[in-house]
Amino acid sequence: MHNCLIVDDEPVARDIIKNYCVHLPVLRVAADCGNAFEAKAILLQQQVDILFLDIHMPVLDGIAFLKTLKHIPQVIFTTAYREYAAHAFDLAACDYLVKPFSLERFIVAVDKAVDRLSSAARQGFESLPSLIDEHFFIKADGKIYNLHRDSVLFAEAKGNYTKIVTVTGTILAAVPFSSFEAQLASGMFIRVHRSFIVNKARITHIEGNRVFIQENEIPIGGNYKDMFLKSLKL
Repeated sequence: MHNCLIVDDEPVARDIIKNYCVHLPVLRVAADCGNAFEAKAILLQQQVDILFLDIHMPVLDGIAFLKTLKHIPQVIFTTAYREYAAHAFDLAACDYLVKPFSLERFIVAVDKAVDRLSSAARQGFESLPSLIDEHFFIKADGKIYNLHRDSVLFAEAKGNYTKIVTVTGTILAAVPFSSFEAQLASGMFIRVHRSFIVNKARITHIEGNRVFIQENEIPIGGNYKDMFLKSLKL
């Protein structure tokens, strides 16, 4: 079971999230509060694994509050404003829920957070302690590969596997796509489709609903296009 903290200045919004949490046995609501200062005090007192965080709050907004934390839980932003999505993911947010969001969408976000929390223990995958490290290790085909993050061009979901395309070749790792995504530096990589993550620095050009990286053509999903273009300052 994972402890979660709900931070939102609207009592009704907090109640909705608490009611959603009841449906998920994997979650325990450790506390809920109406501002960042109360949240900071709670984080100092107890372990919080998942943080449901509103952006527009009095005095200190959610994004500014997140920047003050030394130890950041898995963060799921909950807000009525779509325009902060790119900034949120640059801060390594797990997901971004736009109010009003359904229970189904909430469950998807929680599943992402739980996958990240358990990713270090998943079979076939080991990483260095920090997500900002330049290298990470991954097992595939009975070998352990030491990959430089910048060498990864893009990754594609392949069932329970992840196809990792690098500058030197392709690796098919027995790692769930969400677990692999959790190990990538969010400022460098971005999801452009439910099955594709790309290295922004390796993009050759964009044409219509396609991203080109070297000779590879990658589709841009309709639900991801706006966030993707905002992350590129477009």
